Amino acid sequence: MCVVCFVKALVHVFKIYLTANYTYNFRSWPVDFRWDDVRTAGGGGSGHRALTCAAAAAGVWLLQGTALGRDAPGRPLRGSRSQAQCLLQQIRELPGQLASYALAHSLGRWLVYPGSMFLMTRALLPLLQQGQERLVERYRGRRAKLVARDGNEIDTMFMDRRQHPGSHGRGLRLVICCEGNAGFYEMGCLSAPLEAGYSVLGWNHPGFGGSTGAPFPPHDANAVDVVVKYALHRLHFPPAHVVVYGWSIGGFTATWATMTYPELGALVLDATFDDLVPLALKVMPQSWKGLVVRTVREHFNLNVAEQLCRYPGPVLLLRRTQDDVVSTSGHLRPLPSGDVEGNRGNELLLRLLQHRYPSVMVREGLAVVTRWLRVGSLAQEAAFYARYRVDDEWCLALLRSYRARCEDEQEDEEAWGPHGLAFPWLVGQGLSPRRRRQLALFLARKHLKNVEATHCSPLEPEDFQLPWRL
Repeated sequence: MCVVCFVKALVHVFKIYLTANYTYNFRSWPVDFRWDDVRTAGGGGSGHRALTCAAAAAGVWLLQGTALGRDAPGRPLRGSRSQAQCLLQQIRELPGQLASYALAHSLGRWLVYPGSMFLMTRALLPLLQQGQERLVERYRGRRAKLVARDGNEIDTMFMDRRQHPGSHGRGLRLVICCEGNAGFYEMGCLSAPLEAGYSVLGWNHPGFGGSTGAPFPPHDANAVDVVVKYALHRLHFPPAHVVVYGWSIGGFTATWATMTYPELGALVLDATFDDLVPLALKVMPQSWKGLVVRTVREHFNLNVAEQLCRYPGPVLLLRRTQDDVVSTSGHLRPLPSGDVEGNRGNELLLRLLQHRYPSVMVREGLAVVTRWLRVGSLAQEAAFYARYRVDDEWCLALLRSYRARCEDEQEDEEAWGPHGLAFPWLVGQGLSPRRRRQLALFLARKHLKNVEATHCSPLEPEDFQLPWRL
């Protein structure tokens, strides 16, 4: 064997050895960043309010009260019931709680997060290994181990484009990618922003790939919390340059991150839903309805819409027109092409617009957006938009004049947030029905984009866009 061939063979064997260690010995890696490795603004930090967010500093918190029906109208207040009544109520609810716990930690977890199953991870190991090699060799990815507040170790991969940001400066922005329930950063949704030229930070849910733990909502929230802190403190991206991208069930962690850190620059939600309950009821037996609702509310309360409405920054929803996973139409039968009426992304858009523009999304405004959401093709969408003769320039002028007028009149600092005038906006009061329809359609089209793809199809790089800004 010649010397050159021997050297090539040695390099190949050495690469295989490194890759094997890279994959299997991640648990023995040193920790690169912990959730409490955070310098406060007074201690020489950058001074961004996002870095010392009160909610994150106090620990992970989730929106649960309204979703679980606590203190609902007609329910006796806790203080008005005697201790004996409370004890009897707890005893009556105990069997249901035990059944709900058993379902959540067995079949429920496998259905909601199949990627956390050991057999799936083993089956996908060759593909995950190839994905790691690709990210490291082609994009110079840097793997890091983060430790969350609950002690889980989070496996991350960072691709830095700041040295070569491109002609549009995309590399100066960081896209934090939140994967779906069977997605891994090695072969997941980060490929679209990565190929589009952005800096990208991918991470695996607890129990996925090299991450430890189990992917229940509190653990998932802890995981994305340390990922955001890592991006801001260790990678030193300004909050305004950080975009959070959530695909499918990753919309929960994406909206949690932007709700908790409202200074983050933008939010993109791809093929996600408003609430898990309607989707869970679609796949479970009708006789299990009570148990399913209770299990989801108590153990998998993925209330994406509620969290979304608490983020004040730019938002873009990507709705896939051939998506049958986040649709409640047709039950378990395949959807016909272009059937988007049951897509739960529709409810997500309606909730967002009703929160931000309540004076626009009433009566005829709500009705016209609901009809627009039933359109399943790009050509039909354009025709529907043209039918109402929406004047984009007039809509922009109206929104800008409202914002300018509020800037002159508002003196209360609470009316201002990290992205300017806080929502809700009362723009649209006094408009004629025709003008209200036009403004509602304009806002809907700016916040939702149709993509002709199935749920699991990789998003094309040209379809990944940043949200609209006024």
